[in-house]
Amino acid sequence: MTKADIVNEIAKNTGIEKVTVQKAVESLMETVKDSMVKGNNVYLRGFGSFIVKKRARNISKNTTIIIPAHNIPAFKPAKTFITKVKSHVKK
Repeated sequence: MTKADIVNEIAKNTGIEKVTVQKAVESLMETVKDSMVKGNNVYLRGFGSFIVKKRARNISKNTTIIIPAHNIPAFKPAKTFITKVKSHVKK
């Protein structure tokens, strides 16, 4: 599913114009991104959490390569989200 598919689905389900839905979806995405760039996590109850993880690695194969620590974005789905996905069976 693409962003356009999401916009179409929300517009169909709510009766809100696609242009308005698109602005709202893009605003949500921008807000989440901006918050994470600042190092803040975003929690959407019942859906999941967009979290900032710190990653540092040391790789050894005869010599040690040290990769400096850096932040990466991650998504952790809510338990109810996981349960619904696991229990859904395609026919």
